[in-house]
Amino acid sequence: MDTPLSCSRRGFLTRAATFATAGLAATASAPPALGAENTDMAKAFGLKITGLKTFLVDAHNDENLVFVKIYTNKGIVGLGEGTMTGKCKTVAAAIEEHERYLLGKDPTDIEYLWQAMFRGPRYRGGPILMSALGAIDVALWDILGQALGVPIWKLLGGRARDKVKVYVKHTLQPIDPKLSEEDKFVARWVGIQKDGWSGSKSSFLDIPRDGTMDFPKAIRRGIDLLRRVREAVGPDFDIHIDAHGQLTTPMAVEFCNRAEPYRPFVIEEPTQLEDLGELAHVRAHTKVPLATGERITTKYPFAEICARHLVDYVQPDLIHCGGLTEVKKVAAIADAFRVEVLPHNPNGRVCMFASLHLCMSTPNATVLETSGGESSRWDDLFFGRRTIYQDGYALPPERPGLGLELNEDEAKRHPYEPKHWSSLRFPDGAIHDR
Repeated sequence: MDTPLSCSRRGFLTRAATFATAGLAATASAPPALGAENTDMAKAFGLKITGLKTFLVDAHNDENLVFVKIYTNKGIVGLGEGTMTGKCKTVAAAIEEHERYLLGKDPTDIEYLWQAMFRGPRYRGGPILMSALGAIDVALWDILGQALGVPIWKLLGGRARDKVKVYVKHTLQPIDPKLSEEDKFVARWVGIQKDGWSGSKSSFLDIPRDGTMDFPKAIRRGIDLLRRVREAVGPDFDIHIDAHGQLTTPMAVEFCNRAEPYRPFVIEEPTQLEDLGELAHVRAHTKVPLATGERITTKYPFAEICARHLVDYVQPDLIHCGGLTEVKKVAAIADAFRVEVLPHNPNGRVCMFASLHLCMSTPNATVLETSGGESSRWDDLFFGRRTIYQDGYALPPERPGLGLELNEDEAKRHPYEPKHWSSLRFPDGAIHDR
């Protein structure tokens, strides 16, 4: 259900709606774009940023979620997310560092504020700083959408499609606990198909409980599981494989080649992100579709990846890549080289909604990963607001702005919990990429 609006906010929105009626009515036949008319309309509201607050929420797995609220003098509050593996308190501190700059600024100057926060501190980029910037950026777009009374995707250029194709990673079907681990793995895929979805994703690489990676065994077992899954779900179900950059170069080539007969939809991160020559080598030695980009934090590396056609899909994470403002640019770069966008989206529900707004307005963003934040356990955290799914697609958010509000009382019921991480190892004990 909706949360009650404060009197000040209700009064402001009433005045804003009256002011905006003429302008919005003139564009009623087409989705309004973020042009000069709408920008001027938003500026006329006199919005100023008065503060921000971060929220750390235990995700009840190996993560904590990071959210931010940005407050304005007119009662509109923007919501963003900065969740990042193992670094949530660091990201929250980085978000808070921006408060002294943002105070008193017009939140509708999104591009200007983005450039100032990115360029101004001199040291820039990297997962921490860009995740903080991504959280703030989404909150600013949320404020603008609420001020103009339209969902964010309309501000980003309007409808590029009617709905967004998604894939999920969990099934509602019961799985017999007496089955072997391999049989449970296959049963989960079959269950997802029975649930009505058209695709899913798994690693397929064998990682023992002690974290020791024996690559020949991992690949042999992974390919066997891939064979069994393809036989179980049939030829038309989308099989996404996430290699997580865990393969060595020769093993990546072997795994991709052995996967070819089973027609995976894509193999994600077959290599690490630092050496594009390694990715080019794998690309030259396999026919399977490839993807990368979830750990790339600015548009610049994507330009070379797309220009050299090293992958078929780029996977910017909307949080870690600086928010909607930067990822729209990544998508435009990819579009120029006919590369598709498959956003990385394993985070909380705020990132899910923001990614939906991105895909709705981006022609080449054709498939979206769904997140753990979609679990019904988080409904109360957002006053019951959740994504609406229909026949394997997500329908576009229709409420103004992002379409979500954070329930602070519920957030307090899931306080921050320190999480322990562990590294993977080779059989000889050497540390391996996770």
